[in-house]
Amino acid sequence: MKSSRWTTLAFAALLPCGAALAAEPSTAAPAALTPEQAAAHVLNRLAFGPRPGDIERVAQMGVQRYIDSQLNPDAIAMPPALTERLNALETVQQPAGASLMQFLAVRAMVKDEDDGAKAKRRAVVVNMAEQAAEARIARAVDSPRQLEEVMVDFWYNHFNVFEGKGLDRALVASYERDAIRPYALGSFRDLLGATAKHPAMLFYLDNWLSTANGYEPPRARRQSALQAQNPKNKASGLNENYARELMELHTLGVDNGYTQKDVTELARMLTGWTYNGRQLVARNQTFEFDAARHDSGDKVWLGHRVTSGGQSEGEYALDVLAMHPATAHHLSFELAQYFVQDNPPPALVERMARSYLDSRGDIRTVLRTLFASPEFMAPAAVGAKFKTPYQYVISAERASNAPLGEIKPLMGVLNRLGMPLYGCQTPDGYKNTQDAWLNPDALSRRIAFATALSPQLDAAALQQALGGAISAGTLDTVAASPPKLRAAMLLGSPDFMQH
Repeated sequence: MKSSRWTTLAFAALLPCGAALAAEPSTAAPAALTPEQAAAHVLNRLAFGPRPGDIERVAQMGVQRYIDSQLNPDAIAMPPALTERLNALETVQQPAGASLMQFLAVRAMVKDEDDGAKAKRRAVVVNMAEQAAEARIARAVDSPRQLEEVMVDFWYNHFNVFEGKGLDRALVASYERDAIRPYALGSFRDLLGATAKHPAMLFYLDNWLSTANGYEPPRARRQSALQAQNPKNKASGLNENYARELMELHTLGVDNGYTQKDVTELARMLTGWTYNGRQLVARNQTFEFDAARHDSGDKVWLGHRVTSGGQSEGEYALDVLAMHPATAHHLSFELAQYFVQDNPPPALVERMARSYLDSRGDIRTVLRTLFASPEFMAPAAVGAKFKTPYQYVISAERASNAPLGEIKPLMGVLNRLGMPLYGCQTPDGYKNTQDAWLNPDALSRRIAFATALSPQLDAAALQQALGGAISAGTLDTVAASPPKLRAAMLLGSPDFMQH
């Protein structure tokens, strides 16, 4: 396992007499992974870390068999207790339109400046946020379909929507459930289309208001809260926010063969891609193409003339972007960075990109190429990633094997660690690299979390659960320390913070 100056210092803070781990890098060629080390490695990458008994189980069944099973999550039975818990989350189960109607109803009450109405609004909004978080965290901790949960985390971050922006407080649960989760291991084009047409994304990046320049909305008298969410009643002109992020973040990558003119032309092609508040609430119709708001002129985009075709112009754009070689490379780089190391080997990225194009953007096929690669299973890849706060908290909960109780404390921990769930305000999402998260203040907060969690843990059971993911040096240091400190030291060690 690799270590760093800051993780070593953080670990030292937990040790009596300030003892710390410090190992000189070896110049010898790394030995091949043992079955236990290989099992621990795949559990730290395809899953949010091992639970007690997982390393032994995966080592016995074989790493390849485990990978194959995780790539086919529908064949893995869900625990009844988890299913029951998820089914009890009313706001997570209800359609997007029902959530929106509930949100608008309590928001309208606040106009009366009544303290009771404000308190009810806060309660509704907090309940929506907590139930969405409970569904995500409960699955991440307890679902045996771990790769599916890892990919939901990856893709939500890739197609980030900020929960704190207006109506998205009511829509993120539906966005994750309906636009991300069903496609996490499927067709990227399907995933791209689902996110493009969901009201959470339409609202977040303002495409719901984008119109052909010169569009005049119908005159309306006094508007209800619901009417105010109807784009027909608003005119904003051309809005390029979604078109820019669609190319820069979601598909081609930054400065990858397109110009500002291409952004403008794509925004014109996507005018009229919106939602109708009334239809969303009444029929749960989450997407609407409004021809009256569409720029019907011809466009020149990425060097090609696009004739007027209404909604089909936007569909054509998604088709082109999904299968563009730059998209294949951009997505392959991001996946390799997430699963292998911060600076992934270029040869691996190229093989993944070819796999992407050959399979017509099949995510599962690209992941098979990744997981079968020597780079993924190389000893140098073990411990090469520094856990994000989300990965750290979820892996600690899984390793501890304590029953998952109230979600609110874990939401608070993620807030303090700088990674509130659904809380990234910018469309580029949270970073997953060491540079983004490795700093003294963040590490002290992680250690505080480990210390708070440790009294309820059995250090010996925790150590056994983590198995080959903990180095011999760490185990020796832990064994020489007071029993009450051992669980916290394991969770606060450099070995556990890396994966």
